[in-house]
Amino acid sequence: MSDKILTVKNLDLTFKTNAGPVHAIRGVNFDLERGETVAIVGESGSGKSVVMKTVMGILAGNAKINSGEILYSYYDEFNELATVDILKQETRWIRKNINGKHISMVFQDPMTSLDPTMTIGKQLMEGMMMHMNMQKDAARKRAISLLAEVGITDPEKRMKQYPHQLSGGMRQRVVIAIAISCNPELLICDEPTTALDVTIQAKILELIKKLQKERGISVIYITHDLGVVAKVADYVNVMYAGKIVEVGNIEEIFYEPKHPYTWGLLSAMPDLETDDARLYTIPGSPPNLLHEVKGDAFAPRNQYALKVDRLAEPPMFKVSDTHYAATWLLDPRAPKVEMPEELKKRIERMLKEANADGSEL
Repeated sequence: MSDKILTVKNLDLTFKTNAGPVHAIRGVNFDLERGETVAIVGESGSGKSVVMKTVMGILAGNAKINSGEILYSYYDEFNELATVDILKQETRWIRKNINGKHISMVFQDPMTSLDPTMTIGKQLMEGMMMHMNMQKDAARKRAISLLAEVGITDPEKRMKQYPHQLSGGMRQRVVIAIAISCNPELLICDEPTTALDVTIQAKILELIKKLQKERGISVIYITHDLGVVAKVADYVNVMYAGKIVEVGNIEEIFYEPKHPYTWGLLSAMPDLETDDARLYTIPGSPPNLLHEVKGDAFAPRNQYALKVDRLAEPPMFKVSDTHYAATWLLDPRAPKVEMPEELKKRIERMLKEANADGSEL
Protein backbone atom coordinates (compact mmCIF):
# COMPACT_ATOMS: atom_id res chain seq x y z
CA MET A 1 0.00 0.00 0.00
CA SER A 2 1.27 3.46 -0.94
CA ASP A 3 2.24 5.69 1.98
CA LYS A 4 2.78 9.13 0.45
CA ILE A 5 4.24 11.78 2.73
CA LEU A 6 4.23 14.57 0.12
CA THR A 7 2.29 15.16 -3.10
CA VAL A 8 2.90 18.24 -5.24
CA LYS A 9 0.13 18.67 -7.84
CA ASN A 10 0.27 21.09 -10.77
CA LEU A 11 2.21 23.74 -8.83
CA ASP A 12 2.32 26.98 -10.83
CA LEU A 13 3.99 30.13 -9.51
CA THR A 14 4.92 33.61 -10.71
CA PHE A 15 7.21 36.26 -9.19
CA LYS A 16 6.24 39.90 -9.64
CA THR A 17 9.35 41.93 -10.55
CA ASN A 18 10.04 45.45 -11.81
CA ALA A 19 10.76 43.99 -15.25
CA GLY A 20 7.44 42.10 -15.27
CA PRO A 21 6.07 38.74 -14.05
CA VAL A 22 8.55 35.82 -14.04
CA HIS A 23 6.75 32.51 -14.56
CA ALA A 24 9.25 30.54 -12.42
CA ILE A 25 7.30 27.29 -11.82
CA ARG A 26 5.14 26.00 -14.65
CA GLY A 27 3.08 23.01 -13.48
CA VAL A 28 5.26 20.80 -11.27
CA ASN A 29 4.03 17.35 -10.17
CA PHE A 30 5.80 14.79 -8.00
CA ASP A 31 5.23 12.37 -5.10
CA LEU A 32 7.39 11.28 -2.19
CA GLU A 33 6.82 8.05 -0.27
CA ARG A 34 7.63 7.71 3.41
CA GLY A 35 11.30 6.75 3.95
CA GLU A 36 12.21 7.42 0.31
CA THR A 37 14.95 9.68 -1.13
CA VAL A 38 14.08 11.84 -4.14
CA ALA A 39 16.52 14.13 -5.94
CA ILE A 40 15.49 17.22 -7.91
CA VAL A 41 18.20 17.94 -10.48
CA GLY A 42 18.77 20.83 -12.88
CA GLU A 43 20.84 23.88 -13.73
CA SER A 44 20.75 27.04 -11.61
CA GLY A 45 17.49 28.89 -12.20
CA SER A 46 15.48 25.79 -13.12
CA GLY A 47 13.19 26.27 -10.09
CA LYS A 48 14.40 23.47 -7.79
CA SER A 49 14.82 25.58 -4.64
CA VAL A 50 11.66 27.61 -5.32
CA VAL A 51 9.54 24.43 -5.30
CA MET A 52 11.01 23.33 -1.96
CA LYS A 53 10.71 26.78 -0.39
CA THR A 54 7.04 26.70 -1.39
CA VAL A 55 6.70 23.35 0.43
CA MET A 56 8.26 25.00 3.51
CA GLY A 57 6.04 28.11 3.19
CA ILE A 58 9.09 30.43 3.07
CA LEU A 59 8.53 32.15 -0.28
CA ALA A 60 9.42 35.79 -0.91
CA GLY A 61 6.60 38.36 -0.64
CA ASN A 62 6.50 38.96 -4.41
CA ALA A 63 5.56 35.32 -5.17
CA LYS A 64 2.06 34.58 -6.47
CA ILE A 65 0.68 31.03 -6.51
CA ASN A 66 -1.37 30.62 -9.68
CA SER A 67 -2.56 27.06 -9.04
CA GLY A 68 -1.71 23.76 -7.44
CA GLU A 69 -1.74 21.74 -4.23
CA ILE A 70 1.01 20.67 -1.82
CA LEU A 71 -0.46 17.83 0.22
CA TYR A 72 1.61 16.89 3.26
CA SER A 73 0.68 13.85 5.38
CA TYR A 74 1.97 13.63 8.95
CA TYR A 75 1.18 12.08 12.32
CA ASP A 76 -0.30 14.66 14.70
CA GLU A 77 0.05 14.84 18.50
CA PHE A 78 -2.64 12.12 18.85
CA ASN A 79 -0.62 9.86 16.49
CA GLU A 80 -3.36 10.09 13.86
CA LEU A 81 -2.55 10.60 10.19
CA ALA A 82 -3.46 14.12 9.06
CA THR A 83 -3.14 15.62 5.56
CA VAL A 84 -2.93 19.37 4.93
CA ASP A 85 -2.60 21.48 1.80
CA ILE A 86 0.38 23.71 2.66
CA LEU A 87 -0.76 26.31 0.10
CA LYS A 88 -4.01 26.88 2.01
CA GLN A 89 -2.36 27.44 5.39
CA GLU A 90 -1.31 30.76 6.91
CA THR A 91 2.43 31.37 7.26
CA ARG A 92 2.15 31.61 11.05
CA TRP A 93 0.42 28.21 11.26
CA ILE A 94 3.11 26.61 9.03
CA ARG A 95 5.89 28.08 11.21
CA LYS A 96 4.29 26.75 14.40
CA ASN A 97 3.00 23.36 13.26
CA ILE A 98 5.09 22.20 10.28
CA ASN A 99 8.52 23.90 9.98
CA GLY A 100 11.15 22.22 12.12
CA LYS A 101 8.59 19.95 13.74
CA HIS A 102 7.61 17.87 10.68
CA ILE A 103 9.61 19.29 7.74
CA SER A 104 13.16 20.59 8.14
CA MET A 105 15.55 22.10 5.62
CA VAL A 106 19.34 22.03 5.35
CA PHE A 107 20.51 25.04 3.31
CA GLN A 108 23.59 25.12 1.08
CA ASP A 109 25.61 27.69 3.01
CA PRO A 110 25.70 27.04 6.76
CA MET A 111 27.27 30.45 7.40
CA THR A 112 24.10 32.20 6.20
CA SER A 113 21.65 29.77 7.84
CA LEU A 114 23.26 30.02 11.30
CA ASP A 115 22.91 33.18 13.41
CA PRO A 116 26.45 34.61 13.88
CA THR A 117 25.43 36.36 17.13
CA MET A 118 24.17 33.23 18.93
CA THR A 119 26.10 30.30 20.36
CA ILE A 120 25.71 26.88 18.73
CA GLY A 121 24.02 25.56 21.89
CA LYS A 122 21.40 28.32 21.98
CA GLN A 123 20.53 27.80 18.30
CA LEU A 124 20.16 24.04 18.82
CA MET A 125 18.03 24.36 21.97
CA GLU A 126 15.70 27.06 20.60
CA GLY A 127 13.64 24.76 18.33
CA MET A 128 13.31 21.99 20.91
CA MET A 129 12.10 24.39 23.58
CA MET A 130 9.56 25.88 21.18
CA HIS A 131 8.24 22.81 19.31
CA MET A 132 8.74 20.08 21.93
CA ASN A 133 8.06 22.21 25.05
CA MET A 134 11.36 21.05 26.54
CA GLN A 135 12.82 22.57 29.67
CA LYS A 136 16.21 24.27 29.25
CA ASP A 137 18.21 21.50 30.98
CA ALA A 138 16.57 18.72 28.96
CA ALA A 139 17.07 20.68 25.72
CA ARG A 140 20.75 21.22 26.57
CA LYS A 141 21.26 17.52 27.27
CA ARG A 142 19.60 16.57 23.98
CA ALA A 143 21.59 19.23 22.07
CA ILE A 144 24.89 17.75 23.31
CA SER A 145 23.72 14.27 22.32
CA LEU A 146 22.67 15.52 18.83
CA LEU A 147 26.08 17.13 18.24
CA ALA A 148 27.72 13.82 19.12
CA GLU A 149 25.27 11.98 16.82
CA VAL A 150 26.28 14.12 13.82
CA GLY A 151 29.96 13.42 14.50
CA ILE A 152 31.12 16.59 16.28
CA THR A 153 33.92 15.94 18.77
CA ASP A 154 33.86 17.57 22.21
CA PRO A 155 30.17 18.61 21.88
CA GLU A 156 30.02 20.35 25.28
CA LYS A 157 32.78 22.73 24.23
CA ARG A 158 31.09 23.39 20.83
CA MET A 159 27.84 24.34 22.58
CA LYS A 160 29.53 27.53 23.86
CA GLN A 161 31.14 28.45 20.54
CA TYR A 162 29.87 30.71 17.74
CA PRO A 163 29.51 29.67 14.05
CA HIS A 164 32.67 31.54 12.94
CA GLN A 165 34.73 29.41 15.34
CA LEU A 166 33.86 26.19 13.48
CA SER A 167 35.06 24.83 10.12
CA GLY A 168 32.67 24.64 7.13
CA GLY A 169 32.11 20.90 7.58
CA MET A 170 31.40 21.29 11.30
CA ARG A 171 28.97 24.15 10.63
CA GLN A 172 27.08 21.96 8.16
CA ARG A 173 26.92 19.18 10.78
CA VAL A 174 25.47 21.71 13.25
CA VAL A 175 22.85 22.72 10.68
CA ILE A 176 21.93 19.02 10.22
CA ALA A 177 21.72 18.59 14.02
CA ILE A 178 19.33 21.58 14.22
CA ALA A 179 17.29 20.16 11.30
CA ILE A 180 16.77 16.76 12.99
CA SER A 181 16.43 18.10 16.56
CA CYS A 182 12.60 17.98 16.59
CA ASN A 183 12.37 14.56 14.88
CA PRO A 184 10.98 15.67 11.49
CA GLU A 185 9.56 13.10 9.05
CA LEU A 186 10.87 14.99 6.01
CA LEU A 187 14.31 16.51 5.50
CA ILE A 188 14.94 18.83 2.53
CA CYS A 189 18.62 19.22 1.63
CA ASP A 190 19.28 22.21 -0.64
CA GLU A 191 22.74 21.67 -2.18
CA PRO A 192 24.01 20.54 1.26
CA THR A 193 27.60 19.99 0.09
CA THR A 194 28.17 22.89 -2.34
CA ALA A 195 30.28 25.03 0.01
CA LEU A 196 32.43 22.09 1.16
CA ASP A 197 35.51 20.37 -0.21
CA VAL A 198 35.18 16.92 -1.81
CA THR A 199 36.32 14.79 1.16
CA ILE A 200 33.96 16.60 3.55
CA GLN A 201 31.13 16.34 0.95
CA ALA A 202 31.33 12.53 1.05
CA LYS A 203 31.22 12.52 4.87
CA ILE A 204 28.16 14.82 4.98
CA LEU A 205 26.29 12.64 2.44
CA GLU A 206 27.14 9.51 4.45
CA LEU A 207 25.94 11.25 7.62
CA ILE A 208 22.58 12.17 6.05
CA LYS A 209 22.16 8.58 4.76
CA LYS A 210 22.98 7.17 8.21
CA LEU A 211 20.50 9.49 9.97
CA GLN A 212 17.82 8.67 7.40
CA LYS A 213 18.27 4.93 7.93
CA GLU A 214 18.26 5.19 11.72
CA ARG A 215 15.31 7.59 11.93
CA GLY A 216 13.26 6.39 8.92
CA ILE A 217 12.89 9.91 7.52
CA SER A 218 12.16 10.89 3.91
CA VAL A 219 14.73 13.06 2.15
CA ILE A 220 14.56 15.43 -0.82
CA TYR A 221 17.88 16.52 -2.33
CA ILE A 222 18.06 19.67 -4.44
CA THR A 223 21.22 19.56 -6.52
CA HIS A 224 22.87 20.21 -9.88
CA ASP A 225 25.47 17.52 -9.19
CA LEU A 226 24.56 14.13 -10.69
CA GLY A 227 27.51 12.61 -8.81
CA VAL A 228 25.69 13.38 -5.55
CA VAL A 229 22.43 11.97 -6.96
CA ALA A 230 24.09 8.65 -7.84
CA LYS A 231 25.17 8.20 -4.21
CA VAL A 232 21.92 9.04 -2.43
CA ALA A 233 18.68 8.94 -4.46
CA ASP A 234 15.97 6.32 -5.08
CA TYR A 235 14.14 8.48 -7.63
CA VAL A 236 15.18 11.49 -9.71
CA ASN A 237 13.16 14.44 -11.04
CA VAL A 238 15.03 16.35 -13.77
CA MET A 239 13.90 20.00 -13.87
CA TYR A 240 14.27 22.53 -16.66
CA ALA A 241 12.78 26.04 -16.92
CA GLY A 242 10.26 25.55 -14.11
CA LYS A 243 9.02 22.10 -15.20
CA ILE A 244 9.94 18.49 -14.48
CA VAL A 245 11.02 17.09 -17.87
CA GLU A 246 12.02 13.55 -16.85
CA VAL A 247 11.30 11.37 -13.84
CA GLY A 248 12.46 7.86 -13.06
CA ASN A 249 14.28 5.66 -10.60
CA ILE A 250 18.04 5.99 -10.32
CA GLU A 251 18.82 3.17 -12.81
CA GLU A 252 16.38 4.54 -15.41
CA ILE A 253 17.79 8.08 -15.28
CA PHE A 254 21.45 7.03 -15.31
CA TYR A 255 21.30 4.00 -17.63
CA GLU A 256 18.26 4.65 -19.85
CA PRO A 257 17.73 8.44 -20.02
CA LYS A 258 15.21 9.56 -22.63
CA HIS A 259 15.21 13.38 -22.56
CA PRO A 260 17.93 15.26 -24.51
CA TYR A 261 18.40 17.56 -21.50
CA THR A 262 19.17 14.55 -19.27
CA TRP A 263 21.60 13.34 -21.97
CA GLY A 264 23.32 16.74 -21.73
CA LEU A 265 23.53 16.65 -17.91
CA LEU A 266 25.01 13.13 -17.94
CA SER A 267 27.45 14.05 -20.73
CA ALA A 268 28.63 17.07 -18.71
CA MET A 269 29.73 14.91 -15.76
CA PRO A 270 33.55 14.70 -15.57
CA ASP A 271 34.82 11.29 -16.72
CA LEU A 272 38.50 10.31 -16.86
CA GLU A 273 37.96 7.77 -19.66
CA THR A 274 36.04 9.95 -22.11
CA ASP A 275 37.38 10.25 -25.68
CA ASP A 276 36.61 13.98 -25.80
CA ALA A 277 39.52 16.35 -25.21
CA ARG A 278 37.17 18.97 -23.70
CA LEU A 279 34.48 18.63 -21.04
CA TYR A 280 31.03 18.66 -22.68
CA THR A 281 28.73 21.63 -22.01
CA ILE A 282 25.10 22.01 -23.02
CA PRO A 283 25.04 24.76 -25.70
CA GLY A 284 23.15 28.02 -25.08
CA SER A 285 21.45 29.22 -21.90
CA PRO A 286 18.16 28.48 -20.12
CA PRO A 287 15.23 30.61 -21.33
CA ASN A 288 14.36 33.95 -19.74
CA LEU A 289 11.09 33.19 -17.93
CA LEU A 290 10.07 36.87 -18.14
CA HIS A 291 8.85 35.85 -21.59
CA GLU A 292 6.20 33.16 -21.86
CA VAL A 293 7.67 29.93 -23.23
CA LYS A 294 6.11 28.63 -26.44
CA GLY A 295 6.50 24.94 -27.21
CA ASP A 296 9.33 22.98 -25.58
CA ALA A 297 11.51 25.29 -23.43
CA PHE A 298 14.59 23.18 -24.23
CA ALA A 299 14.11 23.32 -28.05
CA PRO A 300 16.58 26.22 -28.74
CA ARG A 301 19.40 24.24 -27.06
CA ASN A 302 18.35 20.83 -28.39
CA GLN A 303 20.18 19.55 -31.47
CA TYR A 304 17.47 16.87 -31.85
CA ALA A 305 14.55 19.36 -31.76
CA LEU A 306 11.64 18.70 -34.13
CA LYS A 307 9.36 21.26 -35.80
CA VAL A 308 6.62 20.47 -33.29
CA ASP A 309 8.94 21.50 -30.41
CA ARG A 310 8.60 25.15 -31.46
CA LEU A 311 4.80 24.93 -31.57
CA ALA A 312 3.57 22.73 -28.72
CA GLU A 313 4.77 21.73 -25.29
CA PRO A 314 5.37 17.96 -25.09
CA PRO A 315 3.28 15.93 -22.62
CA MET A 316 4.85 13.41 -20.24
CA PHE A 317 5.29 10.23 -22.29
CA LYS A 318 5.28 6.95 -20.35
CA VAL A 319 8.42 4.84 -20.73
CA SER A 320 7.67 2.46 -17.81
CA ASP A 321 5.52 2.52 -14.68
CA THR A 322 8.19 4.63 -12.93
CA HIS A 323 9.79 6.40 -15.91
CA TYR A 324 8.29 9.38 -17.79
CA ALA A 325 9.84 12.04 -20.04
CA ALA A 326 8.44 15.18 -21.67
CA THR A 327 9.99 15.04 -25.15
CA TRP A 328 8.36 14.74 -28.57
CA LEU A 329 11.10 12.24 -29.48
CA LEU A 330 9.03 9.64 -27.57
CA ASP A 331 5.95 10.24 -29.73
CA PRO A 332 5.36 7.14 -31.93
CA ARG A 333 5.30 9.45 -35.01
CA ALA A 334 8.74 10.97 -34.24
CA PRO A 335 11.89 9.86 -36.09
CA LYS A 336 14.01 7.42 -34.09
CA VAL A 337 16.84 9.32 -32.36
CA GLU A 338 19.52 7.59 -30.29
CA MET A 339 21.49 9.20 -27.46
CA PRO A 340 25.00 10.47 -28.40
CA GLU A 341 27.55 7.70 -29.01
CA GLU A 342 29.97 9.04 -26.37
CA LEU A 343 27.19 8.99 -23.76
CA LYS A 344 26.33 5.38 -24.70
CA LYS A 345 29.95 4.40 -24.07
CA ARG A 346 29.96 6.28 -20.77
CA ILE A 347 26.78 4.47 -19.60
CA GLU A 348 28.33 1.12 -20.60
CA ARG A 349 31.38 1.97 -18.46
CA MET A 350 29.13 2.99 -15.53
CA LEU A 351 27.21 -0.30 -15.81
CA LYS A 352 30.45 -2.31 -15.96
CA GLU A 353 31.79 -0.51 -12.86
CA ALA A 354 28.52 -1.03 -10.99
CA ASN A 355 28.48 -4.76 -11.83
CA ALA A 356 32.16 -5.12 -10.87
CA ASP A 357 31.74 -3.73 -7.36
CA GLY A 358 28.30 -5.27 -6.86
CA SER A 359 26.55 -1.95 -6.22
CA GLU A 360 23.33 -0.88 -7.91
CA LEU A 361 24.94 2.20 -9.43
